[in-house]
Amino acid sequence: MKTITTLLCAMLLGTVAFGQSTQTELTNRVNLLFGLAQPMVGGFNVEGNVFYKRLAFDYSHGASLDFSNDMLSGAEADQGLAVHLPYTTGFGVGYRFTEWFNLRVEPKWHRFEIYYDSDVQTESNRVGAYNTFTLGLGAYVTWMPFKNKENLLRGIMIAPSLRYWPNVSTSLDDDSFDYANRVTNQTETHDAMNIGLGNTPLIVNVSVGYSIKF
Repeated sequence: MKTITTLLCAMLLGTVAFGQSTQTELTNRVNLLFGLAQPMVGGFNVEGNVFYKRLAFDYSHGASLDFSNDMLSGAEADQGLAVHLPYTTGFGVGYRFTEWFNLRVEPKWHRFEIYYDSDVQTESNRVGAYNTFTLGLGAYVTWMPFKNKENLLRGIMIAPSLRYWPNVSTSLDDDSFDYANRVTNQTETHDAMNIGLGNTPLIVNVSVGYSIKF
């Protein structure tokens, strides 16, 4: 957490300094983007942005994310589990420091369904299910490689992002549940998972899409 906070603060200070040194007027835009990381785990993510003057607004929705046991680590891997996320959704409100960089505060809701790795993912086979609510920051870079073209290519947008979404609350009592695990033949505890890389709050992604000036 400390490392990520330091990184975000450094990016914030750098962009504030850059923004103060330029008088370029920001353009108002509507964007439609699709994440590149989500298809790697069987799902998809669609995101809509509105950039108005210094303000940034977004709504994003991801669906059908699957993590088999060989993609997990720690207790989840040891317990022979797999994880399905039918949805992860929410919005963001932020500030544009420059035409190409913005920070957003992002409340998000996520649904986790836990299964044994070898089982068909039906409700009767489910080990457990719960919701999490995260509240964090997202740092976004927007790059339009063809913005100077006088044709439809000018709207193509690439948007790398670094997000930190820690769990604020979950639907589980004490943020965990106990169950009899048939792989280990023991009573195991499953702790509510984080939404990011390696069961952490950190998310790195690149989205591609199209931007229209208004």
